Amino acid sequence: QPYLYLSIDYGATWTKITSGIPSDHFTRVVRADPGREGLLYAGTESGMYISFDYGASWKPFQMNLPIVPITDLTIKNNNLIAATQGRAFWMIDDLTPLYQLNDQVTQSSFHLFKPLDSYRMGGGNGRTSKTAGTNHPGGVLTYFFLKDTSSVDTLALSFKELDGSIIKTFSNYPDKKANEEKLEFKEGMNMFNWDMIYEDAKTFDGMILWWSKTSGPMASPGKYTVELAVNGQTQSQQFELIKDPRSSATEADLRAQFDFLIEVRDKLSETHEAITNIRKAKAKINDVTKSLDSEEHKELLDKSKDVVKRMSAIEKELYQTKNESRQDPLNFPVKLNNKLGHLAALVSYGDNAPTKQDYEFKEEIIAKIDIQLEELYEIFNKEISEINQLIIENKIQLIELDE
Repeated sequence: QPYLYLSIDYGATWTKITSGIPSDHFTRVVRADPGREGLLYAGTESGMYISFDYGASWKPFQMNLPIVPITDLTIKNNNLIAATQGRAFWMIDDLTPLYQLNDQVTQSSFHLFKPLDSYRMGGGNGRTSKTAGTNHPGGVLTYFFLKDTSSVDTLALSFKELDGSIIKTFSNYPDKKANEEKLEFKEGMNMFNWDMIYEDAKTFDGMILWWSKTSGPMASPGKYTVELAVNGQTQSQQFELIKDPRSSATEADLRAQFDFLIEVRDKLSETHEAITNIRKAKAKINDVTKSLDSEEHKELLDKSKDVVKRMSAIEKELYQTKNESRQDPLNFPVKLNNKLGHLAALVSYGDNAPTKQDYEFKEEIIAKIDIQLEELYEIFNKEISEINQLIIENKIQLIELDE
């Protein structure tokens, strides 16, 4: 049977603390967690147990651990590591929810736990293996508790900079226009892993680029906040991203890399939005003009043809419009957005500040893009307005039915 004893007077007296552990689960090891007063772990011949009250009561703490003898336990960096007899080592990666768990949390309708400060580094992303253990995912593990999901209408988890700027939002009803992503949840404890990646650059349907990066950059070291909103009520917690101790880059280097990639991302988004609007404008002009009489509406048709031609020329400078398959970039020259995207891919490698050549090339390509965009915005603001005015003056019926 289990034999566990507690002394609070330096061994003068002892109290047996085995309530909740079956009589045939004799104990092999017990450990006190320095992260929370009264938190104990017990390894027995037939599994794990946990106590929040110095052993006055124990509960099973088996989770996905096989029924196996626990021969030793240790706690390091908020991780609980168990040595087993015959089933190797097992680990709970993040004990912070246990440190924050109390009656107030379990009685509340929802609760957001403070995330453990996390290293800014990649990881296994939770991928499982049939031959090895599952590694800790790279990112910020965020835990939240929901007492009753039937009462949850809207739920959103937002990661923000300290000034309140939203980095990324995940919701059960994501706003696609705001680039929110889907969030799944269940009753009880939930875990979400934020990959520390900022919002991606905007793209367009059918876009094919060669060796380019359009995804957002990884957040730089520093403090951030996470906010949980349930039915309009919010809770927030602060956490910190810590620089990878293996990296020789300074925090200033990483910030320079981040700022560089954000600027490139934003310019790519602007470029791709411009291409999207070019295609929309061309399609709408074609819808209006395709059935017009060439003599009766000559001015409008000539104006439309000229605008479409100029917009197409700009589009071809910004993007290789001949790309239709992944192999086509080998056959046709890369254009401005591809060059800028390729630069982002190169600068993203590793933890390094951009070089002098990186900055020079970025400024060169952005300047060329801006020349095209300036001409395009002039067309949008002036020429398109003139076409709309001609449509009104000519009293063109957009919908005509056969009699």
